[in-house]
Amino acid sequence: MPVPFRLPRFYPILDTSWLGEREIAVIAAAEALLEAGVKIVQYRHKEPWLQTHFDQAKRIAGLCHEIGVLFVMNDRADYARLLRAALHIGQTDLPPMAARRVVSDEVVGLSTHNEIQLTRGHEEPVEYLSLGPIFPTKSKERPDPTVGVEGIETLRPLTTKPLVVIGGITMENASGVLQAGADSVAVISGLLAGTNGGRNMRRRAEEWMRTLAQFSGR
Repeated sequence: MPVPFRLPRFYPILDTSWLGEREIAVIAAAEALLEAGVKIVQYRHKEPWLQTHFDQAKRIAGLCHEIGVLFVMNDRADYARLLRAALHIGQTDLPPMAARRVVSDEVVGLSTHNEIQLTRGHEEPVEYLSLGPIFPTKSKERPDPTVGVEGIETLRPLTTKPLVVIGGITMENASGVLQAGADSVAVISGLLAGTNGGRNMRRRAEEWMRTLAQFSGR
């Protein structure tokens, strides 16, 4: 019997635009997270792809593979296939069934934003679902309506799949979303808060994991 997929409590996302605006090198940020001991890392690039971006993703994928960390490619099933990476897709990306034809043996996650999408997502061939934005966020240009903690409590019973929440999650409100039923919290801007320009991102990631460990030990 296959072992059910489990999401680490802490799910850091390396958003190239967010890091670039703050002049933080993506590879250095990835190395800091891996040194902190994270178990999963997502590479998120929403602008047009250049060779530089693929090379970045390839480098981070290699670092993750070396130490057994799950590397997740956002949106691009083709690149996930090339890099032997997990894949995270959104509502406007390749449908899960089609994505499975590209990355048949890898972990796949799907973004959802409301009751209908979450219900449909439960039936899709994916290992986990994301839900958000939970709170207002600046890391997405055109965010969907916020779900809120109450929304997590309402929607959580609609799926038995691992659920990662995203959007405005901070160390101060993380306990509320976990108690509401989330399995994991995805963090973008929260990686940088108080890091002095990114130089202490390792310390910040360690703080996140200590904060979240009290709820699961993961």
